[in-house]
Amino acid sequence: MRTRWIASAAVVAAVIVALVPIGYLVSLSLRPPGDVLNSSLLPSQWTSANFTSVFDTISLGSMLQNSWISAVGAALLAVSIATPAAYFTARRFNGERLLTALLASYCAPPVVAIIPLFFLLRDFGLTNHVLGLVVVNGVANVPVAAWLLDGFVRRIPVEIDEAAVIDGLTVAGAFRKAVLPLLWPGIIAALLVVFFLSYNDFLFAVYLAVTKESQTLTVGLSLFRGDRNVQFGQQAAAGLLGIAPVYVLALVAQRFLVGGLTAGATK
Repeated sequence: MRTRWIASAAVVAAVIVALVPIGYLVSLSLRPPGDVLNSSLLPSQWTSANFTSVFDTISLGSMLQNSWISAVGAALLAVSIATPAAYFTARRFNGERLLTALLASYCAPPVVAIIPLFFLLRDFGLTNHVLGLVVVNGVANVPVAAWLLDGFVRRIPVEIDEAAVIDGLTVAGAFRKAVLPLLWPGIIAALLVVFFLSYNDFLFAVYLAVTKESQTLTVGLSLFRGDRNVQFGQQAAAGLLGIAPVYVLALVAQRFLVGGLTAGATK
Protein backbone atom coordinates (compact mmCIF):
# COMPACT_ATOMS: atom_id res chain seq x y z
CA MET A 1 0.00 0.00 0.00
CA ARG A 2 2.81 2.39 0.86
CA THR A 3 4.51 1.74 -2.47
CA ARG A 4 1.27 2.47 -4.25
CA TRP A 5 0.90 5.84 -2.49
CA ILE A 6 4.49 6.75 -3.35
CA ALA A 7 3.91 5.85 -7.00
CA SER A 8 0.68 7.88 -7.07
CA ALA A 9 2.41 10.87 -5.49
CA ALA A 10 5.22 10.64 -8.04
CA VAL A 11 2.72 10.58 -10.91
CA VAL A 12 0.84 13.58 -9.52
CA ALA A 13 4.11 15.50 -9.08
CA ALA A 14 5.14 14.68 -12.66
CA VAL A 15 1.77 15.86 -13.99
CA ILE A 16 2.06 19.13 -12.07
CA VAL A 17 5.59 19.73 -13.35
CA ALA A 18 4.40 19.06 -16.91
CA LEU A 19 1.32 21.29 -16.67
CA VAL A 20 2.88 24.32 -14.95
CA PRO A 21 4.63 25.56 -18.15
CA ILE A 22 1.39 25.14 -20.10
CA GLY A 23 -0.50 27.03 -17.40
CA TYR A 24 2.01 29.86 -17.48
CA LEU A 25 1.76 29.94 -21.29
CA VAL A 26 -2.01 30.38 -20.96
CA SER A 27 -1.42 33.11 -18.39
CA LEU A 28 0.96 34.97 -20.73
CA SER A 29 -1.50 34.75 -23.62
CA LEU A 30 -4.20 36.44 -21.52
CA ARG A 31 -2.06 39.39 -20.36
CA PRO A 32 -1.92 42.85 -21.93
CA PRO A 33 1.55 43.98 -23.12
CA GLY A 34 2.18 46.03 -19.97
CA ASP A 35 1.61 43.02 -17.71
CA VAL A 36 3.82 40.39 -19.34
CA LEU A 37 6.77 41.10 -17.05
CA ASN A 38 4.63 40.45 -14.00
CA SER A 39 6.25 37.47 -12.27
CA SER A 40 3.01 36.16 -10.75
CA LEU A 41 1.43 33.05 -12.23
CA LEU A 42 -1.94 34.77 -12.78
CA PRO A 43 -2.25 38.03 -14.73
CA SER A 44 -3.33 41.17 -12.91
CA GLN A 45 -5.41 42.10 -15.97
CA TRP A 46 -7.19 39.75 -18.34
CA THR A 47 -7.52 40.19 -22.11
CA SER A 48 -8.08 37.99 -25.15
CA ALA A 49 -6.70 40.56 -27.60
CA ASN A 50 -3.53 38.54 -28.16
CA PHE A 51 -5.51 35.76 -29.85
CA THR A 52 -6.86 38.17 -32.47
CA SER A 53 -3.88 40.46 -32.97
CA VAL A 54 -1.53 37.53 -33.54
CA PHE A 55 -3.09 37.00 -36.98
CA ASP A 56 -2.09 40.57 -37.90
CA THR A 57 1.50 40.09 -36.75
CA ILE A 58 2.28 36.84 -38.58
CA SER A 59 0.54 34.68 -41.19
CA LEU A 60 -0.52 32.20 -38.53
CA GLY A 61 -3.07 30.37 -40.65
CA SER A 62 -0.59 29.75 -43.46
CA MET A 63 2.11 28.68 -41.00
CA LEU A 64 -0.18 26.20 -39.27
CA GLN A 65 -1.16 24.77 -42.64
CA ASN A 66 2.49 24.40 -43.67
CA SER A 67 3.35 22.74 -40.36
CA TRP A 68 0.58 20.18 -40.71
CA ILE A 69 1.33 19.46 -44.37
CA SER A 70 5.05 18.99 -43.72
CA ALA A 71 4.47 16.87 -40.60
CA VAL A 72 1.83 14.60 -42.15
CA GLY A 73 3.81 14.23 -45.39
CA ALA A 74 7.04 13.48 -43.51
CA ALA A 75 5.29 10.88 -41.36
CA LEU A 76 3.85 9.10 -44.40
CA LEU A 77 7.19 9.18 -46.24
CA ALA A 78 9.24 7.97 -43.26
CA VAL A 79 6.90 5.11 -42.38
CA SER A 80 6.56 3.96 -45.99
CA ILE A 81 10.36 3.58 -46.12
CA ALA A 82 10.81 2.28 -42.58
CA THR A 83 8.17 -0.47 -42.71
CA PRO A 84 9.96 -2.75 -45.22
CA ALA A 85 13.30 -1.75 -43.71
CA ALA A 86 12.12 -2.87 -40.25
CA TYR A 87 10.90 -6.17 -41.70
CA PHE A 88 14.36 -6.75 -43.18
CA THR A 89 16.25 -5.87 -39.98
CA ALA A 90 13.98 -8.06 -37.86
CA ARG A 91 13.92 -11.11 -40.12
CA ARG A 92 17.38 -11.19 -41.68
CA PHE A 93 20.73 -12.22 -40.24
CA ASN A 94 22.84 -9.20 -39.26
CA GLY A 95 19.72 -7.05 -39.53
CA GLU A 96 20.44 -5.53 -36.13
CA ARG A 97 23.73 -4.19 -37.48
CA LEU A 98 21.85 -2.31 -40.18
CA LEU A 99 19.40 -0.98 -37.60
CA THR A 100 22.30 0.14 -35.41
CA ALA A 101 23.85 1.93 -38.38
CA LEU A 102 20.55 3.70 -39.07
CA LEU A 103 20.25 4.83 -35.45
CA ALA A 104 23.89 5.95 -35.42
CA SER A 105 23.19 8.24 -38.36
CA TYR A 106 20.28 9.74 -36.42
CA CYS A 107 22.65 10.68 -33.58
CA ALA A 108 24.66 13.05 -35.80
CA PRO A 109 23.92 16.77 -35.22
CA PRO A 110 21.38 17.83 -37.88
CA VAL A 111 23.16 21.15 -38.41
CA VAL A 112 26.03 19.40 -40.21
CA ALA A 113 23.63 18.47 -43.02
CA ILE A 114 22.13 21.94 -43.54
CA ILE A 115 24.52 23.17 -46.24
CA PRO A 116 24.50 20.00 -48.40
CA LEU A 117 20.72 19.76 -48.00
CA PHE A 118 20.29 23.36 -49.08
CA PHE A 119 22.26 22.85 -52.31
CA LEU A 120 20.56 19.51 -52.96
CA LEU A 121 17.08 20.97 -52.56
CA ARG A 122 18.07 24.00 -54.64
CA ASP A 123 19.08 21.73 -57.52
CA PHE A 124 15.64 20.09 -57.40
CA GLY A 125 13.80 23.40 -56.94
CA LEU A 126 12.56 22.49 -53.47
CA THR A 127 14.05 25.28 -51.37
CA ASN A 128 11.42 27.55 -49.81
CA HIS A 129 8.84 24.86 -50.49
CA VAL A 130 6.85 22.73 -48.06
CA LEU A 131 7.61 19.65 -50.17
CA GLY A 132 11.29 20.14 -49.40
CA LEU A 133 10.55 19.99 -45.67
CA VAL A 134 8.46 16.85 -46.24
CA VAL A 135 11.40 15.12 -47.93
CA VAL A 136 14.03 16.27 -45.43
CA ASN A 137 12.04 15.49 -42.28
CA GLY A 138 10.71 12.25 -43.73
CA VAL A 139 14.14 10.88 -44.61
CA ALA A 140 15.71 12.20 -41.39
CA ASN A 141 13.17 10.33 -39.24
CA VAL A 142 13.38 6.97 -41.03
CA PRO A 143 15.76 5.57 -38.33
CA VAL A 144 13.30 6.34 -35.53
CA ALA A 145 10.37 4.82 -37.42
CA ALA A 146 12.43 1.74 -38.33
CA TRP A 147 13.47 1.28 -34.71
CA LEU A 148 9.87 1.40 -33.52
CA LEU A 149 8.57 -0.94 -36.22
CA ASP A 150 11.45 -3.38 -35.73
CA GLY A 151 10.14 -4.12 -32.24
CA PHE A 152 6.66 -4.81 -33.60
CA VAL A 153 7.94 -7.14 -36.33
CA ARG A 154 9.95 -9.15 -33.79
CA ARG A 155 6.74 -9.71 -31.81
CA ILE A 156 5.15 -11.43 -34.82
CA PRO A 157 6.11 -15.14 -34.93
CA VAL A 158 8.33 -16.00 -37.90
CA GLU A 159 6.17 -19.09 -38.43
CA ILE A 160 3.51 -16.82 -39.94
CA ASP A 161 5.96 -15.83 -42.69
CA GLU A 162 7.01 -19.43 -43.25
CA ALA A 163 3.42 -20.64 -43.51
CA ALA A 164 2.64 -17.95 -46.07
CA VAL A 165 5.68 -18.94 -48.16
CA ILE A 166 4.67 -22.62 -47.97
CA ASP A 167 1.24 -21.62 -49.28
CA GLY A 168 2.93 -20.26 -52.40
CA LEU A 169 3.57 -16.61 -51.59
CA THR A 170 6.87 -14.88 -52.23
CA VAL A 171 8.74 -13.21 -49.38
CA ALA A 172 7.32 -9.86 -50.49
CA GLY A 173 3.86 -11.37 -50.74
CA ALA A 174 4.15 -12.90 -47.27
CA PHE A 175 5.13 -9.52 -45.89
CA ARG A 176 2.28 -7.74 -47.64
CA LYS A 177 -0.50 -10.24 -46.93
CA ALA A 178 0.53 -11.95 -43.69
CA VAL A 179 2.72 -9.56 -41.71
CA LEU A 180 1.60 -6.09 -42.74
CA PRO A 181 -2.00 -6.46 -41.44
CA LEU A 182 -0.58 -7.30 -38.01
CA LEU A 183 1.70 -4.25 -38.05
CA TRP A 184 -0.99 -1.56 -38.11
CA PRO A 185 -0.70 -0.66 -34.38
CA GLY A 186 3.04 -0.16 -34.86
CA ILE A 187 2.55 1.77 -38.08
CA ILE A 188 0.13 4.15 -36.35
CA ALA A 189 2.57 4.62 -33.47
CA ALA A 190 5.44 5.34 -35.88
CA LEU A 191 3.27 7.80 -37.83
CA LEU A 192 2.46 9.66 -34.63
CA VAL A 193 6.07 9.83 -33.41
CA VAL A 194 7.40 11.07 -36.75
CA PHE A 195 4.52 13.54 -36.99
CA PHE A 196 5.37 15.06 -33.60
CA LEU A 197 9.10 15.23 -34.40
CA SER A 198 8.46 16.89 -37.77
CA TYR A 199 5.84 19.28 -36.40
CA ASN A 200 8.34 20.52 -33.81
CA ASP A 201 11.22 20.88 -36.27
CA PHE A 202 12.85 24.31 -36.28
CA LEU A 203 16.36 23.83 -37.63
CA PHE A 204 15.45 22.58 -41.10
CA ALA A 205 12.50 24.95 -41.41
CA VAL A 206 14.43 28.09 -40.50
CA TYR A 207 17.18 27.41 -43.07
CA LEU A 208 15.33 25.65 -45.89
CA ALA A 209 12.00 27.52 -45.90
CA VAL A 210 12.53 31.25 -45.39
CA THR A 211 9.76 32.78 -47.51
CA LYS A 212 6.42 33.75 -45.96
CA GLU A 213 4.61 31.23 -48.13
CA SER A 214 6.70 28.30 -46.84
CA GLN A 215 7.35 29.21 -43.19
CA THR A 216 6.08 26.87 -40.48
CA LEU A 217 4.75 27.62 -37.00
CA THR A 218 8.08 27.02 -35.27
CA VAL A 219 9.69 29.69 -37.45
CA GLY A 220 6.72 32.00 -36.95
CA LEU A 221 7.11 31.84 -33.17
CA SER A 222 10.61 33.27 -33.53
CA LEU A 223 9.33 36.33 -35.41
CA PHE A 224 7.80 37.99 -32.35
CA ARG A 225 11.19 39.24 -31.25
CA GLY A 226 11.73 42.86 -32.28
CA ASP A 227 14.68 45.21 -31.97
CA ARG A 228 13.71 46.40 -28.50
CA ASN A 229 11.18 43.95 -27.08
CA VAL A 230 9.51 40.57 -27.46
CA GLN A 231 5.74 40.29 -27.89
CA PHE A 232 5.38 37.56 -25.29
CA GLY A 233 1.60 37.70 -25.14
CA GLN A 234 1.10 37.17 -28.87
CA GLN A 235 3.88 34.59 -28.94
CA ALA A 236 2.15 32.61 -26.19
CA ALA A 237 -1.20 32.87 -27.96
CA ALA A 238 0.30 31.61 -31.23
CA GLY A 239 1.98 28.76 -29.39
CA LEU A 240 -1.28 27.70 -27.76
CA LEU A 241 -3.15 27.81 -31.06
CA GLY A 242 -0.42 25.66 -32.55
CA ILE A 243 -0.14 23.01 -29.86
CA ALA A 244 -3.84 22.66 -28.99
CA PRO A 245 -4.77 20.37 -31.93
CA VAL A 246 -1.54 18.39 -31.46
CA TYR A 247 -2.38 17.83 -27.78
CA VAL A 248 -5.83 16.60 -28.76
CA LEU A 249 -4.26 14.22 -31.29
CA ALA A 250 -1.83 12.92 -28.68
CA LEU A 251 -4.62 12.31 -26.15
CA VAL A 252 -6.80 10.51 -28.69
CA ALA A 253 -3.97 8.29 -29.93
CA GLN A 254 -2.06 7.82 -26.68
CA ARG A 255 -2.83 4.09 -26.58
CA PHE A 256 -1.04 3.53 -29.89
CA LEU A 257 1.76 5.92 -28.97
CA VAL A 258 2.59 4.30 -25.62
CA GLY A 259 2.25 0.82 -27.09
CA GLY A 260 4.55 1.74 -29.96
CA LEU A 261 7.25 3.14 -27.71
CA THR A 262 7.06 0.06 -25.47
CA ALA A 263 7.22 -2.36 -28.38
CA GLY A 264 10.02 -0.42 -30.02
CA ALA A 265 12.12 -0.80 -26.89
CA THR A 266 11.46 -4.55 -26.74
CA LYS A 267 13.75 -6.79 -28.76
